[in-house]
Amino acid sequence: MPSRPPAPALSLLLLGILAFPASAAIRAPSEQSQQPASQAANPVRAGDNGSPKQPDPEAELQRALNDAGSDRAALVRNLEGFLKRHPDYPNRTRIYRALVEADLQLKDDDRAADYSERMVALNPNEISILLLAIELLERREEEAGLRRAVSYSTRILNLVEHVSPYERSSRVSVEQWELQKKNDLANTHFLRGDLYFRLRDYDAARKDLETSYEILPTAGAAQRLGETAELQKDLPTAIQEYARAFALAEGKSGNVSREEIRRKLGNVWRLAHGSENGLGEYLLNTYDSVTQPSLKKPAPNQSAKELPDFIVRKASNGSAYPLKSTKGRVVVLNFWATWCGPCHALEPLFAHVAADFHDLPDAVFLSANCDEDETLVAPYLQKDKLVTEVVFADGLNRLYSVDSFPTVIVIDREGKIAYRSNGFQADTFERDLSAAVRRALDKGATAERVAP
Repeated sequence: MPSRPPAPALSLLLLGILAFPASAAIRAPSEQSQQPASQAANPVRAGDNGSPKQPDPEAELQRALNDAGSDRAALVRNLEGFLKRHPDYPNRTRIYRALVEADLQLKDDDRAADYSERMVALNPNEISILLLAIELLERREEEAGLRRAVSYSTRILNLVEHVSPYERSSRVSVEQWELQKKNDLANTHFLRGDLYFRLRDYDAARKDLETSYEILPTAGAAQRLGETAELQKDLPTAIQEYARAFALAEGKSGNVSREEIRRKLGNVWRLAHGSENGLGEYLLNTYDSVTQPSLKKPAPNQSAKELPDFIVRKASNGSAYPLKSTKGRVVVLNFWATWCGPCHALEPLFAHVAADFHDLPDAVFLSANCDEDETLVAPYLQKDKLVTEVVFADGLNRLYSVDSFPTVIVIDREGKIAYRSNGFQADTFERDLSAAVRRALDKGATAERVAP
């Protein structure tokens, strides 16, 4: 059975419970004050008339703890004996919690799971306890226990779905609360999907895992979806999901191993294609699709076919910049990105050429930014002042098939490409671009002179 890509919140909750000292788990704050040794040693109190009274459970519990000391096995025996004598003790949850902790230290996972489920019976709507029970039932890997774990995860999902923002702490903003709820929903669907996976109910697993991925795309959910598809002999889906997992994984520091995903992906790709030819290009395309949110948004100017049809935005303030005014003029476009080192080197050279044509209204120079994350542009422009008008490409890069940076294109008066430079040579760039712009301007002027 493949190992589960872990959900971080679950393991942290479990660690928080297990790190809580057993004695502290039992004692309520009022019970932690020092008691006289004689009281702790004698759980039976005499009444005013000398007749014996009922045993004092608190004093008896304290004695059970004192007698056990640091011996976990003795603590389990003493607490179980106490529960036999006081089956209706009102604070049983804390005793069960201490027994879970002690049993885990004694490597008795079965008994720990049993007491965690007793905690669930007393606290059916406490998410931390439900998660603890699920974690311990998973360790047993028994079908009946896993099915009970599924029911517990469904209970958690219902609780999370129906929680109200009015129940949040005053220290938590609505935005923070909504983000946390989104994470909780994704994690819970992932948890239940993983339980179904372990039960080999792959259709149910796939449904929950797909929901988890839709709410919050993670490498763990994608990897499990890949494993599910592979077991169902659905190789195309397995390839797609493993590729997503590979793109979202964080090397060796994340919740899943990118190396392990690479092996799984290579295997299913070879099964489907006979070799790994084409896998690299597929991975790059998948990486772009899952890590660049803007690719999922409707592209601007989708219906625009020519340069004057475009309406782009000024990077300085986001206002519209219709390009219909460029019709019949020569347009020089510099496609760039903030992360592109050569683009930075090109900027002053492009500015020099633009300055040479500053007094010619028929020459329009634009710097078209192509950053996927547009929030990077404003800080960049504050630091490096660009002389030319800066706009967001807004589909111009698509129109001219720009796939590398920097790219400089000159569009003549007829809307045709008169010059194109992918990259640049620093010692000849200004000369070549200036010459191209002058040719485009002269061509239009000549055509006007010879027109009837």
